Amino acid sequence: MSEHLGPYELLSRLGAGGFGEVHLALDPEGRTVAVKVLHPHVAADGGALARLAREVETMRMVGGPHVAEVLDASLQGTRPYLVTRYVQGRPLSAVPVPVVELRRLAAGLGDALLAMHESGVVHRDLKPANVMMTEGEPVVIDFGIASALDSLSVTASGAVVGTPGYLAPEVLEGRAAGVESDVFSFGATLAYAATGRQPYGQGPASAVAYRVVHHPPDLEGVPEWLEPLLRECLSTEPGARPTAAQICARLGVAPVSHVRRATVRPQVAADVHARVRDQAHDHAHVRAAADDMSTREWRPGREQHRRSVEASRARHREKVRRRWLIGSGLFVSLLAAAARVPLPEVSLFLLAAYSLGVVIDAGVAMFSRSPYQRSRLITDTLCVAGAVGICFGLAAAFSTFTLALFAGTALVVGVVFLLSA
Repeated sequence: MSEHLGPYELLSRLGAGGFGEVHLALDPEGRTVAVKVLHPHVAADGGALARLAREVETMRMVGGPHVAEVLDASLQGTRPYLVTRYVQGRPLSAVPVPVVELRRLAAGLGDALLAMHESGVVHRDLKPANVMMTEGEPVVIDFGIASALDSLSVTASGAVVGTPGYLAPEVLEGRAAGVESDVFSFGATLAYAATGRQPYGQGPASAVAYRVVHHPPDLEGVPEWLEPLLRECLSTEPGARPTAAQICARLGVAPVSHVRRATVRPQVAADVHARVRDQAHDHAHVRAAADDMSTREWRPGREQHRRSVEASRARHREKVRRRWLIGSGLFVSLLAAAARVPLPEVSLFLLAAYSLGVVIDAGVAMFSRSPYQRSRLITDTLCVAGAVGICFGLAAAFSTFTLALFAGTALVVGVVFLLSA
């Protein structure tokens, strides 16, 4: 039996990270989304949740084909969660490397970097595991979460903010992480994709971090058109690295703005206000953070009518029923036309049996409370009339042998289709 979290139906667990578990889920309209449920030690940190609530407002503004947009969030109760677009594919860390379509990957990552930085979002944890590959295109996930949840209480509980080898030197040295640190992570991620090796080697995290700060990256094997850009991106000095816009210009990516207008559901901020007030005696800094929060309405889309998951499934069942009704009508009319001359009784029996089945279906529709009641009656009537008309039309246009050949072919194709489905 599936589990529900707020308005979302959790279908299966996709994985887990330092901050939470990710589940494949259905939204109220029946669309697949990714729901990240924060770990209990993260949910217990009121300060982290307050920062996350503020950061979510900015994260909602990031859009584009190469980022997994944040669609919703709820920070109430014991299981706060974030909802993002579900990206079907494999992470860059799990695909064969070196990547064949490296230019396509570089352009997509550059576009994602520009989309985040235009909106004022710093990813802070860009790495191959956070780049999903879907049909050859990269999609960046989990942007903004690491920087929002970077607090002593959260990291002390076991969440790792960033990955050695992809974290910029200034971050490893304890300095502030800005957009320049994302550019460094971008360079390290592309270096891995181009060579199939970690740009600063492997080993203990402390050893890798030392190499990041004191040694140049391993870029042997990187194509000539990309190596100069990666060397600049992996500079130890943040000011020497190019901006996201400059990266896109050098990669030939058209400068398209992906900033979205976003609003936040009042419940998100209200929940954090309540949680922060409850923990105010332990976290004095949280009270100030909550006071700065604004409450704005959050609508995941522009749709005004939101169907429930059950309604979406009913609509799907109606589509399947209609297709079966039309398909079986065409097949019965073909068989009846083939049997009309040699076996007229069989032809009549086939049409009568099909018509009886459709009449029963129409009778069920009349007494049901389905919103598709009227359309079902119209479809049933048209199917009966269409089957009879097609039968006589085929019988007049083709010979019995030809119709029998058509019917046999249709039967074989139908069986193969059912078995493959």
